[in-house]
Amino acid sequence: MPNAMAVQVTIYLNEADQWHHRPLHIEILNYLNKENVYAATVTHAVAGFLGRQRVKTSHLVDAGGKLPVVITFVDTDEHVSRVLPTLKEMAAHRLLVRENVILEQGNLD
Repeated sequence: MPNAMAVQVTIYLNEADQWHHRPLHIEILNYLNKENVYAATVTHAVAGFLGRQRVKTSHLVDAGGKLPVVITFVDTDEHVSRVLPTLKEMAAHRLLVRENVILEQGNLD
């Protein structure tokens, strides 16, 4: 069903963020998989910043677990609305962006 509507969520974290003493990005990915979200990706950045902090790069000796990690996932509005409350709890105080998108190819079946 080309040109169908969907929702894309982007979550901005850093690699040191944790959930119950485990890496938050992995815990979120596992949660999304368990909840049958259609597609999700974790991207580990080589440089960036969060919350108006200074730029961190993989070349800095003192980067030490502060590099950005971005999680992006896509699903129907209904499905996203169902998983967002838990994600907001898991990633409290982190930036979550929700966008309506158009599927140019493929479908969410």
